[in-house]
Amino acid sequence: MKQYDHQLLKPELIRSVSGLALIAKVVVDGYLSGLNHSRRVGAGMEFSQFRNYEVGDDLRLLDWKMLARSGRYYIKQSEIETNITIKFVVDASASMMHTENELSKMDYVRVLIAAMAYISQNQGDAIGLFALNNDELYSLASKVQRQHFNQLLSTLIKIESKGKWPEKLKEAGIFHDRGHKELIFFITDFYEHNDELSNFVQRLKTNRNEVVVLHIMGKNEMDFDYEGTLTFEDLETGAKRKVDTKNAKNYYLESLQTHISTVQTTLLSKNIGYHLFRLDGPIGYALQQFIKMRNRIA
Repeated sequence: MKQYDHQLLKPELIRSVSGLALIAKVVVDGYLSGLNHSRRVGAGMEFSQFRNYEVGDDLRLLDWKMLARSGRYYIKQSEIETNITIKFVVDASASMMHTENELSKMDYVRVLIAAMAYISQNQGDAIGLFALNNDELYSLASKVQRQHFNQLLSTLIKIESKGKWPEKLKEAGIFHDRGHKELIFFITDFYEHNDELSNFVQRLKTNRNEVVVLHIMGKNEMDFDYEGTLTFEDLETGAKRKVDTKNAKNYYLESLQTHISTVQTTLLSKNIGYHLFRLDGPIGYALQQFIKMRNRIA
């Protein structure tokens, strides 16, 4: 994450519509500007605004400047009505309150979704938002209108992380729109008690949509760089445990890697995308994956 990104990621800025909108614009513009100024774009880093001309395409959409430069026919992707619905489903359980360097997982998620939604609205996509725990469901229907972006930001700000993920969420169909091509991002820290998150995301996937899990973890959770004997508290149950961090570190890290590997393998076997992000990592990587997924189903 670039230094100016770090400076922007302040709770007081993230938790206002104008502040969150500003962060989204700066992060996205900075990322795309970086791509445009790179002499060589690495594998998987291309942000394509064009695609090859195909028989039947409207000739009015041809990019004549690209033809003059390359001698090849290209269509401006941004001018095609793709009719994609992009939905963000957020784990709003209490574990998402985990905070490092004044940045909570939920605030990171707010910025992440705001940035992806900023790209989506500029592409003319319908964007929707759901966030839930066992106490509350936040729901914003998918729409294309430009003012809908501010409504999404407002809903993001209202989300409260509390309780647990519902263990018996009966119907995942409420998150589906079978009339359009659909790209669903499920954003969670994958802290679960009885496979409730794993079961939900598998039910979320159908043969008519694309589902991607964005797994959010903190640096301290990933590296376990603690010293001495500490008391850890479960944010969802309130349970406390005193731990000798030196003796527990290797066991913890091995267990964590086993958990992550199991989650990833299970999801990929169900044709569900999976990406792991750290609170101290670059948001640009998430935007890269987002653009690749969106262009793939456009």
